[in-house]
Amino acid sequence: MTGERTATLDDVARAAGVSRATASRVVTGQGPASPRARDRVTAAVEELGYVPDASARALVTRTGTRLAIAVIGHTAAVLDDPYVGRVLISAAHVAAEREVGVSLHWLPLDDPGSLARLADGRGLGGLVVVNPTRPALESVPRTLRGRVAAVGVGARHVPSFDVDNRAGTDGVVRHLVRTGRHRIAMVTGPAWLPCCDRAVDAYRRVLRDSGAEPRIVHGDFTAARGAEAATEIMARWPDTDAVFALSDLTALGVLDGLHALGVRVPGDVAVAGFDDIAFAGLSRPALTTTTHPVEDIAAAAAQAVLDRRDTSGATFYPSALVVRDSA
Repeated sequence: MTGERTATLDDVARAAGVSRATASRVVTGQGPASPRARDRVTAAVEELGYVPDASARALVTRTGTRLAIAVIGHTAAVLDDPYVGRVLISAAHVAAEREVGVSLHWLPLDDPGSLARLADGRGLGGLVVVNPTRPALESVPRTLRGRVAAVGVGARHVPSFDVDNRAGTDGVVRHLVRTGRHRIAMVTGPAWLPCCDRAVDAYRRVLRDSGAEPRIVHGDFTAARGAEAATEIMARWPDTDAVFALSDLTALGVLDGLHALGVRVPGDVAVAGFDDIAFAGLSRPALTTTTHPVEDIAAAAAQAVLDRRDTSGATFYPSALVVRDSA
């Protein structure tokens, strides 16, 4: 290859006309690839003078060989959230293509310094923070700056990737209003998560536009809290005709709680969620919700860290309304 720049695996993939993942499998000798693809990648490697494992060796010499996924929460139970599993799997796919390992960690919400201690670990090549808070991100040592990204909006100096839950919430609540629901309650997420504020603001705005009063109860993204919230909502506002929950798990809990109270869905009360998880379409009635492209968001965060992409600021991904039987 001519010029000053050293050939990369991306260069090899383009020259061979294959995906980066296929090129990586051929170069490392791990995983399936057709004979034709192997021949084309091998020829591209020779033509470009590509040195195998360049990205991995760069991580060894500059920063490490491991991408850490750090999830902030009250307890280690946060790691059991299906949302975290989706983030981990998507980030792992990106890391595997770059021959980098992945580790999963819980960071206590009341101990922001735990992020700095994790950053000091041996072999750490980069860090993706899930459920970021400003105090935690501000504790990241300068030596790790440029190698940290957040899934969720955090500090300005850290590239952040998140769903546009303001627009998503707006779409869901306006759908409820259009279908004749005007006494709409909302079950929020954890108050310490900045992303929840955007959704609550959108909910309040739609209700204000429709001449209705907000009915807000706090949630924690769990089904158990959703069931409790359903009981609380019907006790405080018996005339409620719709409930919007800021997570599908919570919305499924709301469905269960309303069923236990003898409330018909959607006949008496419509229910909608946020995320469009796999189980949303399997509930009875099937759950109306709005999408959350977790896989795309997590992949972008991992790529920003491992490829040293200059993506400062926040990047928001769109959310699309999915209408089903519950609302």
